Amino acid sequence: TQPSAISARRFVTAAESVTEQSPFTLNAWLSRPDIVPCRDLLMVRATMEPGRCHAFHHHPTREEIIYVISGQAEQWCGREYRVLKPGELVLIPKGEVHGTYNPFREPVVFLAILAPAQAGEPAMVDVSREESWAGLRQSLGLAECR
Repeated sequence: TQPSAISARRFVTAAESVTEQSPFTLNAWLSRPDIVPCRDLLMVRATMEPGRCHAFHHHPTREEIIYVISGQAEQWCGREYRVLKPGELVLIPKGEVHGTYNPFREPVVFLAILAPAQAGEPAMVDVSREESWAGLRQSLGLAECR
C-alpha cells in the first residue's frame, strides 16, 4: 500500500488486514501504522490453537486489552488468572506481567488492543523462564503449553 493511501485510510477490510504467524498465534493486524494512520491504537485479531500459549511476558511501554471473541482463554494478569469467555476482557496495565493460555479443545479468537501505537522498545519482555514465573502454572496443576 502506498503511504498516501495509508494516510487517507479510515476503513480496513479483511483483505487489507496484514496476516502473520507468530510463535503463539495467527495474527490478522487491523490497526497499526503500516495499515492506517494510527497514533494511539494497535489492534490485532489473534487465533490461538488448543495447547498453545503466549507465556508470561510484559509490555514496558504499552497497556493492553484482550477481548475474547470465541473460545476460551486462561488469562493471567499478574499472579491472578481467570477463564475468559466470549464477550469478556482483561485490562493489562503497562508493565504488568501477563500470559494467555489455551488448555481447551478449541481455538480461542481474541482482539488484542495496545496503546500507544508508537512506543519505545522493548515492545515485549519474556519473563516465562524467570524463577518466579516459570513454575507458577505447574504448581497449580495446570497443563504446560507448546
